[in-house]
Amino acid sequence: MSARRKSSWREKLENDHGLPRVCKIDPAKSPRWGTGTMAIPAPREVDALMRRVPRGKLTTIDEIRKALARRHEATVTCPLTTGIFAWIAAHAAAEAEAERQKNTTAFWRTLKAGGELNAKYPGGIALLKKRLRGEGHTIAQKGKRFFVRNYEASLAALDEGREGEPAKNAAGVC
Repeated sequence: MSARRKSSWREKLENDHGLPRVCKIDPAKSPRWGTGTMAIPAPREVDALMRRVPRGKLTTIDEIRKALARRHEATVTCPLTTGIFAWIAAHAAAEAEAERQKNTTAFWRTLKAGGELNAKYPGGIALLKKRLRGEGHTIAQKGKRFFVRNYEASLAALDEGREGEPAKNAAGVC
């Protein structure tokens, strides 16, 4: 019996699993997501939008979701897969940085809703605070959580120079 090799973060980022796709929102999920369609992005799409954020600017998972919904002509984008793929992109970037690769995804510029730092990103809060402060942002602590102060003023435009084709397979149900 052979041991199965664990995939690297970069391999996980490159595996699209048949994504992106757009599906109709199931009536049982309509109370939460409304009616219409939901885009389920590919990991590389999330990474590409994260890479588009220049030094000194920021984005949030919600802004990425909005850009992906527009790209795929969907009503909403799945928050769960978008968050997971941002987390994978962050770990893939840290993996590449550890191997001294250049031009990796600046994952610290992607915040949670409300401008909150994502403690699950590589290096944790300490690294995120250091990198964000190095780009001119002010960090505030509220209880155990950390936020970029006035993050809205630094949001990057994600729709310029769109990459990828819209997913057009709205036959399935989410």
